[in-house]
Amino acid sequence: MIIVERPEVLVVGHAVRTTNAAEADPSRAQLPGLWARAGAPGAFAHVPGRVDENLYAVLIDYESGHQGAYTQIVGVAVRTAAGLPEGMVAVRVPGVQSLKVEAHGPMPQALIEAWQQVWRHTEGGGVPARAFTTDLEVHHRAGVDLYLAVLPGHSPIPAGHGRERTQA
Repeated sequence: MIIVERPEVLVVGHAVRTTNAAEADPSRAQLPGLWARAGAPGAFAHVPGRVDENLYAVLIDYESGHQGAYTQIVGVAVRTAAGLPEGMVAVRVPGVQSLKVEAHGPMPQALIEAWQQVWRHTEGGGVPARAFTTDLEVHHRAGVDLYLAVLPGHSPIPAGHGRERTQA
């Protein structure tokens, strides 16, 4: 994990409200259906102003840390939310200091392992502490980058500058 300055992004997509406990129970899990909808061919073809080909998952409205309810929006980055397709929502993900965790390898197992690493960091009182405001997953060809908002007070270290601060 490294501390980075996450850039602002505007995401348009579909949303569900869930908990990690619900997602662990296949009879209550909503995220597989959300991701199936997002991954369907042409799922976002009618969304105007797309920025790139990545899929984005935004986690917001945390009830009580990683144990409580949260909202997940899965969609695409756009320049503007004008002409929002019916049934979709828009969320502006602010640019903030974040822990960046990279997930590479067979999906979804690599992503599950990345989140397990995040939960261990959170439960173990890792520094910097998560803010539980707005978190972001960026799904791209090479894998998934997680950006977890942290409480203020830590200097971001630009990736690739030889001064990366690794958090266990």
